[in-house]
Amino acid sequence: MGTQQHADGGYRQKIKQKFNQEYSPEPRDIYFTVPNLISVLRIASIPFIAWLVADHRMVPALIVLAVSAITDSLDGIIARAFNQVSKIGQILDPIADRLLIICSVLALGVAGIIPWWMIIIIAARDAWMMLLVLWLAQYDYGPLPVHFVGKAGTFMLMVSIVALIFCDIWVNPFVGLLHLAALAAGIWGVGLYWLAGCIYSKQGISLLVKEKRADGR
Repeated sequence: MGTQQHADGGYRQKIKQKFNQEYSPEPRDIYFTVPNLISVLRIASIPFIAWLVADHRMVPALIVLAVSAITDSLDGIIARAFNQVSKIGQILDPIADRLLIICSVLALGVAGIIPWWMIIIIAARDAWMMLLVLWLAQYDYGPLPVHFVGKAGTFMLMVSIVALIFCDIWVNPFVGLLHLAALAAGIWGVGLYWLAGCIYSKQGISLLVKEKRADGR
């Protein structure tokens, strides 16, 4: 029995080591770091951005969004440069991105700028991904690997959000065309967003199946 348990533990450890080496390089169990503080501040700014957008105060919303985008890159640079890559930071960063997208999209819907079906589709995808991440965390797995399709979908959605906010500042024919282009970019972004969700789901479920098989041995 002891040999069997040791073998099962070794099998699990190999899976986790491979996962962490490929997807979460050298994360540490540290909490009070500058990158984590920046991520928390980013998350704290999201309701403020959503309120500004919903209230059609687009210029200050764009300013806060720009600051948020700068800090998004800054926290990663600091974490790698000063060896402050942490497990909690690898969770906070994608949470901030997801919250920024869903809250911005929700605010655009409240402002009457985008249709509500876009909000429902994006929210459903993020809700499922959050459940999957929490499920994986029960087996000590970190965030799923970032896929190119996911990056492309997030980029398209953020471009669409910023462009739609910008279009609400002025009213002229050119801005009307830009508004249509921004909506088109948003629709493409939603498609890529869900495609990435399917890819992440396949990866996550594959890991969970391996864990179930290890439990059954």
